[in-house]
Amino acid sequence: MWRKHYDEKEQKMTTYAESDLRQFCKKLLEGMGMIEEHAAVVAESLLRANLEGVDSHGISRLPIYAKRFSDQRINLNPTIQMEQKSPSVLVVNGDNGLGHVISYKAIKKGIEMAKQSGVTAVAIKNSNHFGTASYFCQLACEQNLACIGFTNSPPGIAPWGGREAFFGTNPMAFGFPTGNDQPVIIDLSTSIVARGKIILAEKQGQTIPEGWAIDEKGEPTNDPKAALNGSVLPLGGAKGAALALAVEILTGLLTGAAFGPHVKSIYEDEEEENANVGHFFILMDIKKFMNLNVFFDSIKNLLEEMKAVPKVPGNDEIRYPGERRKRERDKRQLEGVQLSQSVLEELQSLGSQFGVEFPVPLSSQQPING
Repeated sequence: MWRKHYDEKEQKMTTYAESDLRQFCKKLLEGMGMIEEHAAVVAESLLRANLEGVDSHGISRLPIYAKRFSDQRINLNPTIQMEQKSPSVLVVNGDNGLGHVISYKAIKKGIEMAKQSGVTAVAIKNSNHFGTASYFCQLACEQNLACIGFTNSPPGIAPWGGREAFFGTNPMAFGFPTGNDQPVIIDLSTSIVARGKIILAEKQGQTIPEGWAIDEKGEPTNDPKAALNGSVLPLGGAKGAALALAVEILTGLLTGAAFGPHVKSIYEDEEEENANVGHFFILMDIKKFMNLNVFFDSIKNLLEEMKAVPKVPGNDEIRYPGERRKRERDKRQLEGVQLSQSVLEELQSLGSQFGVEFPVPLSSQQPING
C-alpha cells in the first residue's frame, strides 16, 4: 500500500467522464498536428490505462509526449516501415514515432499473419514508450489470439549486486482469450514496481514504500527522486534481474533497437538522441492448435478450479489476472476517472496552448485520507 503524503493542493481529486477525457486527448493530439487515425489510437490506449486503474500510464503522460513532439525528439507522424521477412516474422521500423501507434499497427498486421501461419513474431525498433503492454494483448484476445508482449525501457534496474541502473524495468505481458470480454491478462514489469509509479509519486509529492528502490549509494530509500536517481529493485531479487536481461535481449538485440543504458529517456531534457525503444510480440492463433470451443471450455474449467481453491483467512475471493482490470474499467466507466490537481493543471495548460477546451468535471471528491 502506498503511503500518501499529500500537501493541501494534492489532496483534491476531480472526476471526469472517460468519454470526455478521451475526446480531449484526441483533439489535443490533433491540435499538435497528429493525424486523426493515430490520435484516436493514442487516446484509446491512454484512457484504457486510466479506466483499468493504471493511472501512471494514462493521460498524465500527455505533457511529456507533447514536450517531445515540440522539440522533435519524437516523430509526431512517423512513416512506419513493416517488412514481412517470412510467413511468421514481421520486422518493423517505427521511425521514432510514439510506441502506441507503432505497436498498434504492428499488432494488427501480426494478427493477420498469425491467422495464416499459426504463430507470428513481431520485432519493433526505433520506437518510444507504448503505454501498457496489456493493451496490445487485449487487442489480440479480441481476435481470439493469444499474445506475449515485451518492451525495454530506459535504465531503471541495476544488475543483481550492482547499484547503478542498467536494464530497463522491461515489462512483459501475456493475454489469453476466454470466450468472453474478460480475458486472462498478465502484465508485469521485471522490477518490483513499474518505474512510472515512482515518477507519478514524485509528481504528486508522495513517498514510496521501503523495498521499492535504492538510491545512488545503493541504500534503501522511500524518496521517489532519490529512487529515480538510483535504481528500482528487481522483482524476486536475482530472478527478476535475470528476466530483465532476457527481455533486453529480445527487445533490444533481436529487434535491432537500443539496449540497456543506450535506451534514452524522454524525461531527460539534456538527451539529444532518439530513445530507440524496442518491442517484441509473439502472436498465436489458438484455432491452429486446437478447436477454439474446446480451448474456451478448458480455460473456463482451469479458472473455475483455481478460484475454488481453499482461501486464506480474510480473503473471500481468488481472482485471475484480468478480473480486477475489467471490474475497475466497468466501475470507472460509470463513475468517472479521477485526476490529481497537478495532473489536471498540466492538462488544462496544454489545452489552452493548443486551443482545446478541457472538459467539465463530473464532481469533485473530498480530500483523501493518507
